[in-house]
Amino acid sequence: MSGEPDGERVIAGRYRLLSPLGEGGMGTVWRARDEVLRREVAVKEVRAPAGLSQTDVGRMYARLEREAWAAARISHPNVVTVYDVATDGGRPWIVMELVRGLSLADLLDAEGPLEPRRAALIGAEVLAALRAAHAAGVLHRDVKPANVLLANDGRVVLTDFGIARVEGSEALTMTGEVVGSPEFLAPERALGRTPGPASDLWSLGVLL
Repeated sequence: MSGEPDGERVIAGRYRLLSPLGEGGMGTVWRARDEVLRREVAVKEVRAPAGLSQTDVGRMYARLEREAWAAARISHPNVVTVYDVATDGGRPWIVMELVRGLSLADLLDAEGPLEPRRAALIGAEVLAALRAAHAAGVLHRDVKPANVLLANDGRVVLTDFGIARVEGSEALTMTGEVVGSPEFLAPERALGRTPGPASDLWSLGVLL
């Protein structure tokens, strides 16, 4: 994570980084303040691993921008809302609603397995998010506990569309590259075959 003091870095002349919230699929997610609209937001920063070629770095940035585009196509209370894609330092930063709460992964770490009724209720809301995404032509491709947020307002919110596949878009990953969390991959994805909505449902089933 960045070593800069809290509140001293402003992205694109508008979004003041306040404190890190945690690690996402491709970088750090920050709590930030939108100095124009005077509200707190979440800002996702991408960091390219050392040693990547310029081509690979460009592909990573393109994948990050596609996350914003994919999520912005979906309007649903169980899907994180994307407000903006800012460019700063030659790379994109995704500006999203700030969901106050904790991830399902954090809850499982703290409490262990959930009782069946609670797990079913969470699963039903994730399913609603996936239905909305699939209706918009978007496959999530990385459904896992860390990407399910349990908001303080009672919502269950699916986030991190960083490796989403948008219907009609060109592939942004190398041929044969499998992206996503291995333990939640559907068999067809592990075999390198073209995924579909059922692949996300498989991952949801593993999550539950």
